[in-house]
Amino acid sequence: MNWVRKQKLPVIEAIQYEGHLCIELKDLWTALYNSFNSAQTREIDIHILDDIPSKPMEEWNSFAKQELINAIEKYNNLSAPDPDKLT
Repeated sequence: MNWVRKQKLPVIEAIQYEGHLCIELKDLWTALYNSFNSAQTREIDIHILDDIPSKPMEEWNSFAKQELINAIEKYNNLSAPDPDKLT
């Protein structure tokens, strides 16, 4: 049975920050924290969004709030225990 045999793990590449591998959690946190803070005050060019093609708006059929509640109530028992409920 092939599925119970030892399997090779996929090759992954560690995250690097300033030339150092982030192998420990504190190193990863430092890399993410510093990266966010360095980008937080930089200006962004929103014109790159102009290259994204627009799509027409879709029309929705109207429905009542109760119709939506009735449709999702049957799925509440299929999710994880509370508080992961839809209604």
